[in-house]
Amino acid sequence: MVQSTDLSQGRRAAATAPVAAVETFTGNRGLQLEERLIFEYAHADRSGVDLPEPPKVKDRLGGLRRRGAIGLPGLAEPQVVQHYTRLSQKNYAIDSGLYPLGSCTMKHNPRLNERMARLPGFGDVHPLQPQSTVQGAIELIGALAGWLTTLTGMPAVAMSPAAGAHGEMCGMMAIAAALAASGEGHRKTVLVPESAHGTNPATAAALGFSVKPIAATADGRVDVAALKAALGSDVAAIMLTNPNTCGLFERDIREVADAVRAAGAYFYCDGANYNAIVGRVRPGDLGIDCMHINLHKTFSTPHGGGGPGSGPVVLSARLAPYAPRPWVVRDDAGWRLAEEDGAAGDDQALGRLKAFHGQMGMFVRALAYMLSHGADGLRQVAEDAVLNANYVMARLKAELTPAFDGPCMHECLFDDDFLKDTGISTLDFAKAMIDEGYHPMTMYFPLVVHGAMLIEPTETQSKHALDEFCDTMLHLARKAKSGTAAEAFKAAPLLAPRRRLDETLAARKPILRWRPTNQGPGDGPLKQAAE
Repeated sequence: MVQSTDLSQGRRAAATAPVAAVETFTGNRGLQLEERLIFEYAHADRSGVDLPEPPKVKDRLGGLRRRGAIGLPGLAEPQVVQHYTRLSQKNYAIDSGLYPLGSCTMKHNPRLNERMARLPGFGDVHPLQPQSTVQGAIELIGALAGWLTTLTGMPAVAMSPAAGAHGEMCGMMAIAAALAASGEGHRKTVLVPESAHGTNPATAAALGFSVKPIAATADGRVDVAALKAALGSDVAAIMLTNPNTCGLFERDIREVADAVRAAGAYFYCDGANYNAIVGRVRPGDLGIDCMHINLHKTFSTPHGGGGPGSGPVVLSARLAPYAPRPWVVRDDAGWRLAEEDGAAGDDQALGRLKAFHGQMGMFVRALAYMLSHGADGLRQVAEDAVLNANYVMARLKAELTPAFDGPCMHECLFDDDFLKDTGISTLDFAKAMIDEGYHPMTMYFPLVVHGAMLIEPTETQSKHALDEFCDTMLHLARKAKSGTAAEAFKAAPLLAPRRRLDETLAARKPILRWRPTNQGPGDGPLKQAAE
């Protein structure tokens, strides 16, 4: 086996404490430019555009006309462009390097998908257009729905949910409707394993269910005996994440499904980690009744990027009649969104979940991703995601402490045992990663693991990128355990545009409004007035 090079040697001179101590008159550090608030560059006599004087019209504002300046900063066009360009250079992104956040799937977003989403007829489609003018868009939604039902082995899918948590709500609303229709509306308890995503109990509680946690076993999976003991005539459903938040596949999922169904309850599966099993496992074969799929994680766009999400929900045959309106159908008149009386299942279906049908941009990106990969390519997505995570686990376990024994799925989980007696916390370790040029992994989550460090390399990272990351993590772990580096870790980051912030103070006493001083144009940058 070829051993990777220890990249820490030869680079330490570029990341020493004296470099961080250098002060400059401007606050700039070489090409790392100090950036102030846009208001601090403002001058009242500057503008990036010349507007004509508005024509005189009769005042119809009833005395509500603005009396003072609107408060927007006055800048020339180059100043605005430079400001936002400099801000963008301070932002770590998947296009900058490996992004190890666990349970977030921060992977490369193929540019082909972005190009497809901007095609005329997709990029400029309007939700209020007559359906006869958007036949191609509706057909695309239908094609995507076909891929989702085929991949999951489920007979129906609701396409309208706007994101994962919205999909959870859709699935649990369908379960509530099914229980009400069968005269079992008294079932108000939802079982949630400790290894589930945090949105699961929140969704159940928001819909009026009471949540009962189910303990995990020592190997990080749901305790089947405890689950069976909790089943009763009051249980509506279980909400189980698989693979779970510890990055582990629930091996007993068929036994869980059989027990839940035998008790008259429904099985909701959180599909946020579907990229670990897509093309390898059909959830419908596991006895699942409904599962949301984060298109913005599994099929293209990285999660957490601040853009729109999309969370379609696949449904079993016994929940399909309760899918929300509308449905994509094709008849003699062409493609349409059916929601009027007489549509299939209309007597039992939920109403609309949102004003418009899903998120068109995400639909286009996801279908482009599926078509470019094909069935075999999607299978490889899962295989590579699991392979990369296990490679990182195998390399790091020499210095870090895995939370559980054995292989993982798409993400590997470590606890803070390797930092014991060092005086260094998970947070300190993560801050030191910033000085090394890496965004920190997910910290302190899941809560069932003390000092958790959750790492998801995703399927799009090369072995070279993984080796660089692992070499860095091993170097930091050895440094932390040396017994001489506690102060350095607690001072990190030293090389970031900003040092460690007092997050508690920022949360308790936030300054939410910028107020200028009385300085005028030409007096230099305006400063934040004391409040």
